[in-house]
Amino acid sequence: MRVPVGWLAEYVDIPAGTTVEDLDTAFVRLGLEVEEIHRPEQVSGPLVVGRVLEIEELAGFKKPIRYAQVDVGEGTPRGIVCGARNFAVGDSVVVALPGAVLPGGFEIAARKTYDHISDGMICSVRELGLGEDHTGILVLGSDGADVPPPGTPAGPVAGLEDVVIELAITPDRGYSLAMRGIAREMGTGLGAPWRDPGAITPPAWSGEPAWKVTVADPERSDRFSMIAMEGLDPTAPSPWWMRRRLAQAGVRSISLAVDVTNYVMLELGQPMHAFDRDAVTGPITVRLAREGERLTTLDGVERKLSDDDLLITDETGPIGLAAVMGGASTEIGDTTSAVLLEAAHWEPTGVARTARRHRLPSEAAKRFERGVDPEMTVVALARAAELLAEYGGARVVGGLVDLDTRGPRPTIALDAAQPARVAGVPYTAGQVVELLGAVGCTVETDGERLAVTPPSWRPDLTDPADLIEEVVRLAGYDDIPSVLPTAPPGRGLTDVQRRRRAIGRALAEFGYVEAPSYPFVGTASLDALGLPDDDPRRDVIVVRNPLSEEEPGLRTTLLPGLLATLARNLSRGQRDLELFEHGAVFPGGVRVPAPLPGVDRRPDDETLAALLGAVPEQPWHVAAALAGHREPRGWWGPGRPAVWADAVEAARRVAAAAGVELTVRPGAVAPWHPGRCAELLVGERVVGHAGELHPRVCAALELPPRTSVMELDVDALPPAPVPVGPRISTFPPVLIDLALVVRDDVPAAEVADALREGAGELLEDLRLFDLYTGPQVGDGRKSLAYALTLRAPDRTLTSEEAAVVRAAAVAEAERRTGAQLRG
Repeated sequence: MRVPVGWLAEYVDIPAGTTVEDLDTAFVRLGLEVEEIHRPEQVSGPLVVGRVLEIEELAGFKKPIRYAQVDVGEGTPRGIVCGARNFAVGDSVVVALPGAVLPGGFEIAARKTYDHISDGMICSVRELGLGEDHTGILVLGSDGADVPPPGTPAGPVAGLEDVVIELAITPDRGYSLAMRGIAREMGTGLGAPWRDPGAITPPAWSGEPAWKVTVADPERSDRFSMIAMEGLDPTAPSPWWMRRRLAQAGVRSISLAVDVTNYVMLELGQPMHAFDRDAVTGPITVRLAREGERLTTLDGVERKLSDDDLLITDETGPIGLAAVMGGASTEIGDTTSAVLLEAAHWEPTGVARTARRHRLPSEAAKRFERGVDPEMTVVALARAAELLAEYGGARVVGGLVDLDTRGPRPTIALDAAQPARVAGVPYTAGQVVELLGAVGCTVETDGERLAVTPPSWRPDLTDPADLIEEVVRLAGYDDIPSVLPTAPPGRGLTDVQRRRRAIGRALAEFGYVEAPSYPFVGTASLDALGLPDDDPRRDVIVVRNPLSEEEPGLRTTLLPGLLATLARNLSRGQRDLELFEHGAVFPGGVRVPAPLPGVDRRPDDETLAALLGAVPEQPWHVAAALAGHREPRGWWGPGRPAVWADAVEAARRVAAAAGVELTVRPGAVAPWHPGRCAELLVGERVVGHAGELHPRVCAALELPPRTSVMELDVDALPPAPVPVGPRISTFPPVLIDLALVVRDDVPAAEVADALREGAGELLEDLRLFDLYTGPQVGDGRKSLAYALTLRAPDRTLTSEEAAVVRAAAVAEAERRTGAQLRG
């Protein structure tokens, strides 16, 4: 919200000597963040209001040139050459006299041009630094308009001295998106008198309503007001003061009727819409959209409507997307002379859903979804009618339409001592009542018990905690004592935290780059992974108010976000990538509804237990993805492409960092290639998978073939045993190599376990160093070559002892896996 200080001063008696910095401090003290202060560009020298007396059209030049006689309050008019065509005799303009310096260091001097002496310059909006409009000069008004006489300094008239303060308004402070709300806040913050621009009594428009209106869904629109006007001069321009304030607020001037509705919205906080009355056919109905209906909105986009969209319709169909944007069929045009002015109060959450669904964050929707004052609908119509009558010659015809189905505002019970207990500041009961009154609340007292009725412009005040917050805010956050709690000594990181950090470090040291992503998924991403319909990873928890309608669920796997990051980097020219992510996933299943505890006291143990029981399980996973070359190409060689075994090795690194050992065996689960997927086990429990993505998944996600990934459930890993240092022996080792032939489906890890068990305590190290398949071992078989290191702690092993260990290891491998010693 952009707040011109000059406009604010019309409603608040700002104390003399108050600087812009003081206003900045006051806004921050009230909880309104100041984003930026816009100061006008500097203009020096004589800049005055002038009135055009005569215009001479100069001929004989390549472009139209005019020579104007302008009264600048000196008695004798000045002759000024100007190429603009948008002013006429009698218009008041801004004149820079010789000696003036405009923004950008542009100095004005009398000079001869087009065979005439130009004794000054008639200025445009851009030349004055007020905006970017350079299509014509700035016309302050015409004959009879409320413009100061010639010779008056033009700086205050044009707004050259007006500072604009830009505020960041939080969602619960919708009333601050209007000068009315800002004036109330600043009057309270400065302790200064202020005037409510909404405190006017609308005229009693007589006669039958000029239009028949029906509201079919009063829950979505509990007040709908409308008047009809005719006799509007479609050529009447918006007055300069209105165009200037719209520009300062960041709103583009369009036409008088549209500018008036935008100005009233900024002034009172009530968005309005003006329909071309001649384009509206038959009675107006406010209803929900029907399937298949479409509406072309003012931005020229044809929109397919949802049955949750609220519409304003006539006999021809939709003519407006209620509370968001009007329809193109009833748009105010260059010849519009009769209008329907609409001001209504709409249910905020429905407006927010519609605005997000159609990606239309309009100024109206931004206010309605935060909540506006329903008391302002008729006041806004009266204010707009007044302005259209004054500057466009329009008049109201017929009576007022005002369909009001609102119920009474609820009353909130509050203990007068509660704000003091919450904030730790000794607020008295009288002080609490006074501060709530400054907010606009009606307060009835019964000893220490208060019955508080919030004002109509504060729909965010629904609970005692909201009232306490207002008391603390207006009394001053600076009054709250800052007392830091004593930090508990000597605990440090928990075992879980240490394990998670160790996993992240291990993957980073192994060459992977961490790439966190949003924890949200949609059906499309799960479909791309090729998950079956009955896969438990499809059972997602849906967020009630998602950031994106396409991704409304919480992730059950890390792969969608990680693979999307991989694809995004590949599309930007990266070729060799190793990424990882670790974070929580949220499995679905049967959910227990959470209770909604009150905010006036601490929940009891039973309620806290129910709240914690309703929180979904959130196991911690880690995932890694590889594409391109694992070892880079260079002068040293061709490099090595990443293969599915690298994904398995990444999982082993994770397990080693967690202090456990993984067993690997063949698996088949989406989205991995069924012939290149490994199950990762601890004991007999499957804790993850690794391997190569299925070709269809790679094609769906636009990933290169043979992209490899792994995902591991870290929380499923058992606690690491207490590490025991290896025995150190000074005696020499015995090195033995074994080559065993087994079936293709026998995991190498199972053979290694059998060798380790058969060799016994004398085995110091065991390592697989070769894998062979081919005609020498037969079809369906493979050869595994292991290097064994034997060592005794107290003696040098003899060849006979080593032979016994070798034989025992081979025998155990043969017994458990059917292995045969290769000759």
